[in-house]
Amino acid sequence: MNNDLILLGHGSGGRLSHQLLDELIIPVISGVAPAAQNDAALLESASGRLAFTTDSFVVDPVFFPGGTIGSLAVHGTVNDLAMMGARPLWLSVGLIIEEGFSKADLRIILEDMRKAADGAGVAIVTGDTKVVPRGKADKIFITTSGIGAVEHTLPIHGANARPGDVIVINGTLGDHGIAVMAGREGLEVGTEIQSDSAALNGLVADLLAELGPALHLLRDPTRGGVATTIKEIATQSAVDITLHEEELPINPAVRGVCAILGLDPLFVANEGKLLAFVSPEAVDTALAVMRKHPLGMNAAAIGVVENGTAGRVQMETVIGGMRAVDMLSGEQLPRIC
Repeated sequence: MNNDLILLGHGSGGRLSHQLLDELIIPVISGVAPAAQNDAALLESASGRLAFTTDSFVVDPVFFPGGTIGSLAVHGTVNDLAMMGARPLWLSVGLIIEEGFSKADLRIILEDMRKAADGAGVAIVTGDTKVVPRGKADKIFITTSGIGAVEHTLPIHGANARPGDVIVINGTLGDHGIAVMAGREGLEVGTEIQSDSAALNGLVADLLAELGPALHLLRDPTRGGVATTIKEIATQSAVDITLHEEELPINPAVRGVCAILGLDPLFVANEGKLLAFVSPEAVDTALAVMRKHPLGMNAAAIGVVENGTAGRVQMETVIGGMRAVDMLSGEQLPRIC
């Protein structure tokens, strides 16, 4: 294998992605320490803290069950801001369009972006468009950046998981990744599998209002799925984490497709799910808040944080054994976001 080349696995959100970030991208362009690597940067301003984030979207296909690359680009950036407890305010949009792409399809994508932004209460305030020759891109790529206001003083970040915390998720695992794969491969999976792509800032605002300092950490498990995100947090917070397989909410249709294809739902991407790490006394409140919200009706408590410094993640299986959980080494499903 030529180590000088970028591989598909470098975009997986797993081990190769982290190596690329830790060994090349972050040291060269920013030098941000591992403990400060979160879904958005916190910026100090005269009026208080701001959160700033950027993301790129290369999903294939650009239209998939439950969404488009346009709605996904808005939701993904809004959610990264929300995971820092920020109120998303403004987005920028960069479009890279392949020569020959349909104007009608572009209109649909742009209309989806506007609808998603309006639904999330954010404004698209600036952007840029480039067109490249045929074969130099795949239809359309989108980069979005976002700024949000942090209107509280709570330390919500990836290094704030505490022993005793309970991990709560707002719904089923793997819907987005399987929906995109089904659309790409032309699989007939019925209407039971739709992307969960959605803006989570409204749900986060409800959690902040009800939980206050009992809410320690938020993270959306996108590329690499819940398993990779949990492993990132365990390492960042220097704790151990145990998941409970029996409590993982999984759509039966998604579970069936994963079983047929040999995929693990723990590692499949989500785009409308969040993991909330909360004090044990606040678990019932967190679940109640989520279940009242349209995006949290299938909320469940799926794990606990334990003392430790090795960043170990394990899962108690349905038969009572313990299974180690780690990041993917390569790519399970490419071009998911």
